[in-house]
Amino acid sequence: MPAIIRVQHLSKQFGEINAVDDLSFSVDKGEVYGFLGQNGAGKSTTIRMLLTLIQPTGGTIEILGLDLQKHRNEILRQTGAIIEKPDLYKYLTATENLRLFASMSGVKVSGKRISEQLEMVGLADRANSKVKTFSQGMKQRLGIAIALIHDPQLIVLDEPTNGLDPQGIADVRNLVLHLSKNLGKTLFVSSHLLSEIEQVADSMLIIDKGKKMAEGKVFELFGSSGSIVELKTNDNNEAIHKIMQSSWQNLIDKYDTDKILLKLNKEDIAVFARYLVDADIAIQSLSARHSLEDYFLTLTTSNQHVDAFKN
Repeated sequence: MPAIIRVQHLSKQFGEINAVDDLSFSVDKGEVYGFLGQNGAGKSTTIRMLLTLIQPTGGTIEILGLDLQKHRNEILRQTGAIIEKPDLYKYLTATENLRLFASMSGVKVSGKRISEQLEMVGLADRANSKVKTFSQGMKQRLGIAIALIHDPQLIVLDEPTNGLDPQGIADVRNLVLHLSKNLGKTLFVSSHLLSEIEQVADSMLIIDKGKKMAEGKVFELFGSSGSIVELKTNDNNEAIHKIMQSSWQNLIDKYDTDKILLKLNKEDIAVFARYLVDADIAIQSLSARHSLEDYFLTLTTSNQHVDAFKN
């Protein structure tokens, strides 16, 4: 499958700060690519280089098979993007905003095309409402419609669910899936909301302090780290004593009076459950906690990461 984005040894320095440090990755056509890291990890700096808003200190960027420095205009005509919150005209309607931004981009659009865009993002019934009456989630969806008005091959979304309520987050998530699965678009989505990326991404890249920490297909990265299983019993002290005397002792990750965490392969969870029953351990709950947050925390040990990714 051809790569839509190919980045090699990309770097960006601001004075003595290495905001992006020797970063390389590739994004395949038609996939949702999750770009993950805490605030300040270098995500927005990388995206601004992809969109030619700032120049790299070093490295190369190819998009759609073309060198970004040599074919900037051609590439940007096939790219749609939202950086942070969309900049909309709040006293204009949704339709007027779409028509205005299309005109500013040199794109001629019909009324039918505008209606189709608003229908796609779930705003058809608010086509003639002024943007000042929209919720933040509706503004975000309108911003995505504007980014798509010229039918780009590549869509870049920087923290698209930032500041949204649960319904707004779900709306954006469903729209991302629709664009990828039904329309065949390639999406590059940055976020610190790892649980959201887990639900939409085909591949992902995790960065920290501008450096690559992991890249690959989501299911492959999950498979490499196993599952975190949370056990709660009627008497955790007694349960720990028995587990420590068994062949499962080396799989204990951490424990306290409230819960016991173990690192288990998925196929071993049922076997472990049978051991607990046979050992007369009174189980309150036994559940897999595996998620991107858990995976991220296996790659980093600093307190700032723990704090950033708990919520």
